[in-house]
Amino acid sequence: MEIWINPACSKCRSALSILDAEAAEYTVRRYLEDPPDEAEIRAVLARLGLEPWDITRTGEARATELDMATWPRDAEARDRWVRALAENPILIQRPIITADDGTTMIARSEETVRSVLP
Repeated sequence: MEIWINPACSKCRSALSILDAEAAEYTVRRYLEDPPDEAEIRAVLARLGLEPWDITRTGEARATELDMATWPRDAEARDRWVRALAENPILIQRPIITADDGTTMIARSEETVRSVLP
């Protein structure tokens, strides 16, 4: 299992605490230090069944600077959104957990974290 985290995020720390309490085996990816590239973002989106705007933290200052609230949310704009996430990983919703079976979740609640445990 892999979990993308920002150590400053309370939801990420909570998810790690649950995984540790359950003795789950996992790999941490500090995605601000080791940002996913566009291909990795596309792969995660495919596993999540979501679009890039669905996992974008539009309340971040960087999103405001980029004026993302005005960006179209359609197939033609998809690459622009993915590129922005790759170039500005702070915009990626967190934590994202990918279980060994490929199940991927944005794990912002305890229930969601537990749903990916073996």
